[in-house]
Amino acid sequence: MEFHSVSISIWSLIPFILMLGSIAVFPLFWNHFWEKNKNKLIIAVVLSIPVIIYLLSTNLTEKLIETMVFDYIPFIILLGSLFTITGGIFLTGDIEAKPQINTLFLAIGAVLASFMGTTGAAMLLIRPVIQTNKERKYKVHTILFFIGIIANCGGLLTPLGDPPLFMMYLRGAPFTWFFKLFFEWFVTNGLLLIVYFIVDSYFHKKEPVSAIIRDETQIRPLKIQGTLNFIWLAGVVLAVAFLNPQYLHFMHYNEYYKFIREAVIVLMAYLSILFTPHLTRVSNNFTWEPIKEVAYLFLGIFITMVPCLLYLEINAKHLGVVSENQFYYYTGLLSSFLDNTPTAVTFHSLALGLGESTGSIVAGIPEELLRAICLGAVFFGAMTYIGNGPNFMVKAVAEENNIKMPHFFAYMYKFSLIVLLPIFILVQLLLL
Repeated sequence: MEFHSVSISIWSLIPFILMLGSIAVFPLFWNHFWEKNKNKLIIAVVLSIPVIIYLLSTNLTEKLIETMVFDYIPFIILLGSLFTITGGIFLTGDIEAKPQINTLFLAIGAVLASFMGTTGAAMLLIRPVIQTNKERKYKVHTILFFIGIIANCGGLLTPLGDPPLFMMYLRGAPFTWFFKLFFEWFVTNGLLLIVYFIVDSYFHKKEPVSAIIRDETQIRPLKIQGTLNFIWLAGVVLAVAFLNPQYLHFMHYNEYYKFIREAVIVLMAYLSILFTPHLTRVSNNFTWEPIKEVAYLFLGIFITMVPCLLYLEINAKHLGVVSENQFYYYTGLLSSFLDNTPTAVTFHSLALGLGESTGSIVAGIPEELLRAICLGAVFFGAMTYIGNGPNFMVKAVAEENNIKMPHFFAYMYKFSLIVLLPIFILVQLLLL
């Protein structure tokens, strides 16, 4: 079907706006209602129904089916499998919380984030980082940089790293293409680590002598349980990297053959459940609720965004967003206050609508625009607690451990606006 021949009513975009608005507003003002996953599902279904009716009445069901089958299902399978596998890896210990050690923790996390996902890396490392720093008085800054680096900027190098990148992978960007973002990953995370080391060194000198003595004497070596899960994690990485039409040409004959990849990914998750001792997951405080939350919310997001994507493809040339820098900052702005995954998909559709076919084309759009979308979505997801899923999860774990985290707006004016934003602007000035 030629979707560009269909007129899309601007009113059909309202459910998508309301869906994203719900994610942004409910946690701030109606958190008790919002913390129940059942209520998230109700909101998602209620907002999806008018969109489904609209798409059925305008003969656009093909686009709806395409989005749900070839975007939503692979998206949830990947995130669910990464969540399951990494939830079976339990890291414990308490080593000395010197600035060098803390910086090394964050640097390791920046690498792991690209290969086990920002959520997986964040959940693996947040408790050991908190345990290591529990004797210290000043530790909020460590959690803030943890969110910036491990829960966001570290996940730039593969489609596994951050959900927006996986969506670009599903749209045709080769697995290895994301390695081209290594320099941006290295510069951004390198600058964040340097700033963190300076900040942590400053606070380390301010620590009470008694806190330093306790930190130096209360030592437990790092210990990892559930190591077999690294094999299943490697299986997911290899499945995403090689089980695709780029390497298996027979997949071009039937688009449903692509689900061979999803079948292998599900198998890896099943093996993780089968071979990981239950006690390991209990020790990790593993529950299915976080992935249920993602599944319910993104059910609503993926359905309601269909008219929005079509509208942008049809009207892209009239919106005035054409340059690499515009895509970087607009994607970044929306990724800061909405979820960065639908934001990336939305701007990819906008880039498609520009109809550029000259130069280097990746995932159907100019390579420089794809790069800007990926950088903007991944980096700026760290600007607020709601920009990327792991942000709130890290905050919640920190608060469970009696670390008083800044509220929504304080996070911005105490950290993201004064630390992250200048670095993101510098990266744009130097590299875009």
